[in-house]
Amino acid sequence: MLPDKDCDNATLARTAAEILEAEIGERRYRHWFLGKAKLTVRADELVVTLSNPYLLNWVQKQFASTLSDVARQVLGSGGRVRLDVATGDAARSQAPTARVASAGRTTSPPAAQPARKSRQYADLRQFVRGAGNELAFAAAQQVATAPGGNYNPLYVYGGVGSGKTHLLEGIYRRIRKESPELRLLLLTAENFGNYFSQALSEKTSPSFRQRFRGVDVLLVDDVDFFDGKKAFQEEFVNTLKALERDGRQVVVAADRHPRLLTKSSDELVSRLLSGLICRIEPPDPECRIAIARQRAQSVKLNADDAVLEFVARRFTNNAREIIGAVNCLQTYQGMTGKRIGVAAARSVLASLERDCLKIVPIADVEAAVCRLCKVTPEELKSPCRARSLAQPRMLAMYLARRMTHSPYSEIGRFFGGRDHATVMSAERKIAGLIESSGEFRVASEKWHVEEIVRSLEQQIRVG
Repeated sequence: MLPDKDCDNATLARTAAEILEAEIGERRYRHWFLGKAKLTVRADELVVTLSNPYLLNWVQKQFASTLSDVARQVLGSGGRVRLDVATGDAARSQAPTARVASAGRTTSPPAAQPARKSRQYADLRQFVRGAGNELAFAAAQQVATAPGGNYNPLYVYGGVGSGKTHLLEGIYRRIRKESPELRLLLLTAENFGNYFSQALSEKTSPSFRQRFRGVDVLLVDDVDFFDGKKAFQEEFVNTLKALERDGRQVVVAADRHPRLLTKSSDELVSRLLSGLICRIEPPDPECRIAIARQRAQSVKLNADDAVLEFVARRFTNNAREIIGAVNCLQTYQGMTGKRIGVAAARSVLASLERDCLKIVPIADVEAAVCRLCKVTPEELKSPCRARSLAQPRMLAMYLARRMTHSPYSEIGRFFGGRDHATVMSAERKIAGLIESSGEFRVASEKWHVEEIVRSLEQQIRVG
């Protein structure tokens, strides 16, 4: 029942708080609002005043729709919601009270979560293991059980959708459950850069550094975002130094090996190399079937094992492709009310593949190879046959053929007017090096050609 029109604003605010708690649940309300936010009513507005900008950003992304509904329930159809940040004494009075742990440590306000995440943190128990991710999973478990131990920093890398973020979230969730006295922070490298830029513009750098260097466990996703950004790299290196000096745990994730971060400082790369580096390979057939089965159970897809095996055979690059395919089948099933068979799955997923096909221009291949190998497009197209140019040129031709499906003659013309036989020769040589585990020298280091090709493909697909 809605409150009477003549209720005072304080009563309306209390009613709004009660409705909000009922809508999102007691645990989430206590975690994000109790002691951290103040609800007031002003005319037709429900004003939510939060203790700091980080919390405001999170609440806006997670609860904007729910708060709008609450405002309409309390204030009528014209009710609106407005988010503010407390200042001065108000900010201090709203700040969450630190909780003293048994070890004498205090816990900080909830850690900022990656801005792009709108779901709850993933659980390590839900991570589907296979031959390609067993080491990374074992290391994640070890870190979650004993943060600050032997694996510091832990560096996890792999392609899009390989499970890197799942592992970081799983570590965060496990530590929060088993060691609630520890202070944790999980965010993306882009978030770190944004907060640092904000601190510089607002002249609050000491507060920023206290926030990031005072945690027990720092988990940073997409750390390759720092590549080529000198100021962010310097601040992150200083953060790593402070945490490592005090024996605090650092976990980072990226799409490539630290040595392939060719625009990062030597100091940052060396610090990332100093711990344990775990690569996550694309899932093998058994792992893909397990991922499909787990997702099918989660969304209640009514399909037999033949359908899941078909999905696993059809989508081989990463877990996200498989999850997306199962979601697509579940949506189709919901629309038609029919049990999904292999024939229906083949038809539905063929349409999905056509809709999601990305056209890769040869110029994108050229740009990625030039960035990695530190050569210019003009050098790549030049007649020079020096190994420092011939090898990147062969890589570019091989990837152009593999990813763009352009004719040999078109690829040859693009790379300096060469004929189709030159491109075919480059394709054979790179394929042979991959088969024989051959190596190229990139950024003063020798790398397996297969590793370089996978890294370049990842960068090109992401754009």
